[in-house]
Amino acid sequence: MKVAILDGYVDEPSCLGVPPYIAPYPRYIYGMLKCFKVEPLYLTIDELRGNHKLKEKLKDFDLLIVIAGIAVPGKYLGGNPLSKGELFSIGLAKRNILVGPITLELSKKEVMQLEDCNINVIEFPFEKRLFDSLCSIFGKNEFDLDKFAIVGAEVIKQHPDYPYVMCEIETYRGCYWSKCSFCIERIHKFWLRKPENVVAEIKALYDFGARYFRLGRQTDFFTYLADFDKEIPKPNPEKLKNFHKAIWKECPNIKTLHLDNVNPKTIATYPEESKEIVKTIVMYQSPGNVAAFGLESADERVVKKNTLCATPDEVMEAIEIINRHGRYVGYNGLPYFLPGINFVIGLKGETKETFEKNLEFLKEVLERNLLLRRINIRQVKIFPGTPMEKVGYKILIRHKKYFRVFKKKVREEIDNVMLRRILPKGRKITNLRCEVVKGKITYARQLATYPILVGLIGRYEKNTILDARVVDYGYRSITAVECPLNVNKASIEQLESIPGIEKKAGEILAKRPFKSIEDLKEILGRNFEIVKDYIQV
Repeated sequence: MKVAILDGYVDEPSCLGVPPYIAPYPRYIYGMLKCFKVEPLYLTIDELRGNHKLKEKLKDFDLLIVIAGIAVPGKYLGGNPLSKGELFSIGLAKRNILVGPITLELSKKEVMQLEDCNINVIEFPFEKRLFDSLCSIFGKNEFDLDKFAIVGAEVIKQHPDYPYVMCEIETYRGCYWSKCSFCIERIHKFWLRKPENVVAEIKALYDFGARYFRLGRQTDFFTYLADFDKEIPKPNPEKLKNFHKAIWKECPNIKTLHLDNVNPKTIATYPEESKEIVKTIVMYQSPGNVAAFGLESADERVVKKNTLCATPDEVMEAIEIINRHGRYVGYNGLPYFLPGINFVIGLKGETKETFEKNLEFLKEVLERNLLLRRINIRQVKIFPGTPMEKVGYKILIRHKKYFRVFKKKVREEIDNVMLRRILPKGRKITNLRCEVVKGKITYARQLATYPILVGLIGRYEKNTILDARVVDYGYRSITAVECPLNVNKASIEQLESIPGIEKKAGEILAKRPFKSIEDLKEILGRNFEIVKDYIQV
């Protein structure tokens, strides 16, 4: 039986699956099918778009399982997620199943339209329901997501970015707070994975060539293996340290090990335990790591009306604790471990003053000389079944102009300042992966949890891995030049970007090739000492 999995990508509050990330879902589904003795084809929506032959090929398949759903919209460099409108034109098999958070957005009418087009919609969360559906096709089997995760690990070899694939790893599902007015995490039944099963999955992926991992599919990494008998689960630093040791014992050559979500309420409630966990993360995970904090709003009124988890004061305390141990620069040029902040616009109780309080909070972070690696400002997305459903988008629509002004001020007055503090000019950043060429600039990133976008001066082939030095800044990105740069082959734009060369670039072009960088002393004079760390011949 011919079966295909189409990855239309997902982005949720606690899960990312847009390339170069791969979410757990394709691996679970691939593992399910393998347990049914099926060898599925895996492909992404970007591979399918515009590929008429591939669309025709899918028509001969007996079953197509489509994964999709962007619950937390963003801008993506690595892939273009599948939209609802595309569902009717993707090229269908004889039988089709749609799964993922996209199903939360579908109206009854849209579900009926899809079913009329031979697309069966399975409600989210979908794993058990999909498994039962597959049992009706292939026969009875045992449902075991941990087993599916391990058996399905080999799907990464079919990913178009392989081996540069960031594997999103699930440690637990659901949210112990489950009160925030807008969040869809409340729909998940709580599922805590045993650490030995998580390590076994990472080892399986590692054995198939994976070297980049994010412990991302949970709402609060600090509460993995915690004491959940407490109202706010109490972290267990010793268990988390042993978990990290087990990962490295099985997978000694990991290149990236990062995390995603951390609840600042946990850190503020249990500061001593949290400090020990921060030390473990700095020691056992790789530099450039980011803990995404759900502040959502620095307005106490909005916090109460939306039953948000942490107060602004608690978030500030959590920022200070992570900065204390994580702000030091690691071997790849980035601080080891920094916090990030999420704002959500359009919540209940929001007023014009809310935006002012949000900006004041960020300015206080700057004044305290604390570092934030990422500030995410998004507009609320309304899902059925959440308290925000009754409110809808009326607050968001009413405050559109405040949102635009606030976002502009953050990018200009906060983000740019933070970037300059985190990555000063001349800083060397390593292992940049080139992804997209636009004109004379190549966009590159480290494989990381929230990688900084780097505009490399020059044109490089996709998947070229190189080091670079910072030469300039955007609001949320940096401009860099390859390091060391071969002056005998460099373009004039590359030479002109290096501090200390600027006006001498034309003369260097005219007099090359050089046999030694010492030959540049006569041209550069006193600037030679500034330039020598940037160049080679």
